[in-house]
Amino acid sequence: MNITPDCVVALTWVLKDAQGHILDELDDPVEFYLGGHDLLDKIQVALQDHQLGDQLDLHLEPEEAFGDFDEELIFLEPRHAFPAELEEGMTIEGHALPPDCSPDAPKDVIYTVTDVYPEHVVLDGNHPLAGMALRISLTITGVRAATQQEKTHGSCGSGFFTLPSLPGNDTLH
Repeated sequence: MNITPDCVVALTWVLKDAQGHILDELDDPVEFYLGGHDLLDKIQVALQDHQLGDQLDLHLEPEEAFGDFDEELIFLEPRHAFPAELEEGMTIEGHALPPDCSPDAPKDVIYTVTDVYPEHVVLDGNHPLAGMALRISLTITGVRAATQQEKTHGSCGSGFFTLPSLPGNDTLH
């Protein structure tokens, strides 16, 4: 079966930065809906007309991946507004920011705590891979027709990357 829109592909990958350092490696296949919002656009286009067992090597510029780094998404917030157990690497959804935080901080962003100081906390609303050119080697380990539910939702339930949510969780899938 060739990959077309409205099908589901199972993928494994090795993700590297532009210098060739491994950022993430997925050995167990994950399914993604092609034609929805599970995959980055360039990856969706590249997968079309391929089939089970094919391998693709792609180069993604920041604008094709997670965008350019935006300095305006860095916020210095008062330390006292956050729980004592707050640690670097934790994430906070924008709508859940404490009331003492900047009213300019977008509510539809997930912030990563990048620094914790006695008087303030640094929050970064950029995706961890924003501003980076990426190299990804994909292997297609499965192809099937999408279910009606997957078509309706435009997803298999897995986005291409999600943010780490707990300290020590350094995977991107």
